[in-house]
Amino acid sequence: MIFVIKLYFRRRTSAAIPPGPYPWPVIGNFLQVGKNQHVKLAGMARTYGPIMSIRLGSRLVVVGSTASAAAEILKTHDCHLSARHLSYTHPASSPKVNQYAVGFARECNEQWKYMRSICRAGLFSTKAVQSQAKIREANVLNMVRYLHAREGQLVNMSEVVLDVVLNTMTNILFSEDVFGLGLGFGSGRKGSEFKELTRQYLDLLATVNLADLFPIINGWDIQGLQKKVRIINDKIFTMWQKILHQRREQRSQGIIRAQQDFLDSLLEIGLTENHINHLLLELFLAGTDTTATTIVWVFSDLIKNKHAMSKLRDEFATKIGNEAVIRESDVMDLPYLQACIKESLRLHPPIPFLLPHKAIQTCKVMDYTIPKGTQVMINTWAMSRDPSVWADPTRFDPDRFLDSGVDFKGKDFEYIPFGSGRRMCPGLYMAARKVPYVVACLVHEFDWFLPGYEDPSELDMDEVYLLALRKKKPLDLIPRACKKMD
Repeated sequence: MIFVIKLYFRRRTSAAIPPGPYPWPVIGNFLQVGKNQHVKLAGMARTYGPIMSIRLGSRLVVVGSTASAAAEILKTHDCHLSARHLSYTHPASSPKVNQYAVGFARECNEQWKYMRSICRAGLFSTKAVQSQAKIREANVLNMVRYLHAREGQLVNMSEVVLDVVLNTMTNILFSEDVFGLGLGFGSGRKGSEFKELTRQYLDLLATVNLADLFPIINGWDIQGLQKKVRIINDKIFTMWQKILHQRREQRSQGIIRAQQDFLDSLLEIGLTENHINHLLLELFLAGTDTTATTIVWVFSDLIKNKHAMSKLRDEFATKIGNEAVIRESDVMDLPYLQACIKESLRLHPPIPFLLPHKAIQTCKVMDYTIPKGTQVMINTWAMSRDPSVWADPTRFDPDRFLDSGVDFKGKDFEYIPFGSGRRMCPGLYMAARKVPYVVACLVHEFDWFLPGYEDPSELDMDEVYLLALRKKKPLDLIPRACKKMD
């Protein structure tokens, strides 16, 4: 208690750190931040400036909310602020597990570089992503057939989109549908179990861990969060153990598969079972939830905005025509489709604060001191609603990107939904291929209606922030084929 109170008084007297709201003793600004932290902190930034500080318990947190602050944190001082802050709930907070991490690696050390290079070569490089095109096409066309079979029925598109993203990832990693999603899209017991386990896992990570506020109690796990996460981990790992053991057995017998996948590449370099399990889990959680969330938001924005949907259909008619089946290569040169995706990412960044950084050493940002060990966050949600940068910032207006050079590749700091610097999302290129293709097929194949054929402009767009920024209510729609498949 004395330690916490000393930190509290140090916060009051340290004029060098960024300004911020007055913290309460012991709990700091925890109650002021509450739920929807991206919205609350954006409001505070209007009072305290582009870079501010808050206290969450005994922990100092610095938040950047403008392009200039983001540039200093992610570019100018990237080497000093590139460590990863992790909740004690996260398995990767343990040094034993952290050695297996990529996005959640505590530091950008040699092990992190090695693991990132493995993922880049096998999954995220231009060559790797292009080689996966047939897998993405097969799964998306499978989704289209599924929706044709349910024409005129109410469909939970949030679940359908998650299923197609999961199916695609399992095919890329294992060359098969590990979770039994198949044509039933989630009807398999294993698929339903996996989705439920990942939901529980993410809910636990989003739960406030008292040890994060007061690290002195870490190790006691008084809320049982770490134990619950370990149990879920073990259940998920068992789902692909049979495949992993089969592949090891084949390799021990000298059997080399003609078509190698990512799992084969991990076995080839001799990674342990523990290493493979934790890496695969990270790839599933990071590579499926945010991608599915982005697709749902883009599609929701198009449903709600008739003019944008009509303009996109006109682009399809002009550039694609009445093709019975769209190929991934067809959608790479559709500027209005790309503008719609960029605009939806601006309004609904999948990770509003990116993944939190941590100061490796004390440094100065915008003339303020950032002490070593400080958690550092970038509020991309606030940046994307900055009226000094974006005209009418709350309006869905894809046209703003048509004659703009602004892109999400990490160079334009007013718009960084995938981050920037050495911690930038390595799966950007994969997402940039997958998201437009799924959206294009949904728009090209079907007309869409709300339940009860209500006015699409009345679509509920409320959001909920639980690690990712999701649509609060599932996207329930009725598909009607706008042309017949060949």
